[in-house]
Amino acid sequence: MPSGYLRSLNPRLPLPVWLLQVGGLMNSFGNGLALPFLVIYLHNVRGFSLGTAGLIVAVSSLAQLTAGVLAGPLIDRVGARPTLAGGLVLQAVGYGLLPLVREPWEAFVLIAIEGAGSAGFWPSQSTLISRLTPAARRHAAFAQQRVTMNLGIGLGGLVAGWIAIVGDPSTFTVLFVLDALTFLAYVGVLAFVHDPGVHPDELGDSPATYAAVLRHKTFLGLWTLNFLFVAAGYSLFNLLPAFARDQAGLSERQIGAVFFVNTLAIVLAQLPLSRWIEGRRRMRALALMPLLWAVAWLLVDAGGYWFTAGTAFLIISFAAVLLGVGECFHGPAHQALVSDIGAPHLRGRYFAVHSLSWGLAGFVGPALGGFILAAAPFALWPLASLVCLIAAVGVLWIERYIPRHLRRVPREDALTPTLVEVTS
Repeated sequence: MPSGYLRSLNPRLPLPVWLLQVGGLMNSFGNGLALPFLVIYLHNVRGFSLGTAGLIVAVSSLAQLTAGVLAGPLIDRVGARPTLAGGLVLQAVGYGLLPLVREPWEAFVLIAIEGAGSAGFWPSQSTLISRLTPAARRHAAFAQQRVTMNLGIGLGGLVAGWIAIVGDPSTFTVLFVLDALTFLAYVGVLAFVHDPGVHPDELGDSPATYAAVLRHKTFLGLWTLNFLFVAAGYSLFNLLPAFARDQAGLSERQIGAVFFVNTLAIVLAQLPLSRWIEGRRRMRALALMPLLWAVAWLLVDAGGYWFTAGTAFLIISFAAVLLGVGECFHGPAHQALVSDIGAPHLRGRYFAVHSLSWGLAGFVGPALGGFILAAAPFALWPLASLVCLIAAVGVLWIERYIPRHLRRVPREDALTPTLVEVTS
């Protein structure tokens, strides 16, 4: 998709941010090729148990926890751009060598390398976007990031559904090698993106340490919420293909189509919803995400329990739409708040600690979910739905601790670049 067309969707974002979006689009297309079929590859092609396959996927997040501690200081001292490039190279190695896996330990090692790369990827990319985008447009920048990321994943999943054949392991080699190449392509894009660093006026008085971040109680509350979002939402999407194939009878092409439908919902809904929540209560908008996810997981369970083939495909596809629409609230409401709530000179550390919530929950979700899926596949989704409901209550409860000037999503006047007061 040409960068000019992408930029026309939200022209007020700076050009360097759009270059990051284009790089992310290529990269996420590669992830879309690999991620929907990773558990299927490990379980159905290499013969590992579902529990082992779930643990392997979870190790990526465990590696993020270990390497993520180093990512924050690297971003704040060395820079976000070189940290991002290093993370991309590690991820390329991890995914690109997966076709060589024959034993579980080999997969554990490669996924750990990929996870270490991911630990540098996410906080450094978020820091770059925050530094390159004016405060009034950060919610739009993170919303647009979700559009490009999910568009790439959806298109990749759709293409992968036509390539992957469980009976032909070479088709999975194609998926993983192409994924690795997209990471390297993103490194090339970074040559055209500068990192402005921290302005001297933004240095602040707090020391540049993790202790300063961990003393921020409101941030820790947001961290806990994100842990629940990932454990009961994002991370379980990796287990959906195995459930859909083994319990609902969906084919590889139908599984790819489910991922594409999820992406299409995000692409179509993200920018309108991002604009709709401008000027509105941030946490009330965010609470809609886990509520929609709770309904979606119950539909997935029902689709696999009572239906098969075509009907199950339609029900699970509708659940994927709800998951996608719910996700649209996370970037502009939650991610942008993490950027605004802390001191600018600590932004790398804030995003690094925040990424640990993704890593820890990304380990807990697939690790527990894989074993639950193997022992009682229809128990997993109601449990996930319950956790989502708990998260929704937590979102509304924490609103009182959000600084008053950040409780509403910023709204920018259509004719001028200044913020306007919203009282409705």
